[in-house]
Amino acid sequence: MKKSKFSESQIIKAIKENEAGRSVEEISRELGINTGTFYNWRKKYSGMEASQLKELKELQEENAKLKRMYADMALQNTMLKDVLGKKW
Repeated sequence: MKKSKFSESQIIKAIKENEAGRSVEEISRELGINTGTFYNWRKKYSGMEASQLKELKELQEENAKLKRMYADMALQNTMLKDVLGKKW
């Protein structure tokens, strides 16, 4: 996944400016982004504060770690079943 050149705090600041009354086109032009990008940001980060965003990122990282752990354990389980199931 491509890393954004904008930090989460910059994205939230832009969304707050839009909520305060600035137009999407004006904000997009200032940041040098497409309006579609801004709408995607708004869909993803709308209503969040910086602390909530930090917590969300931590939870996403933890979730990814747990998914990797589960995949490793499932693979080991499958290998053990294959080894134990073979007739010597």
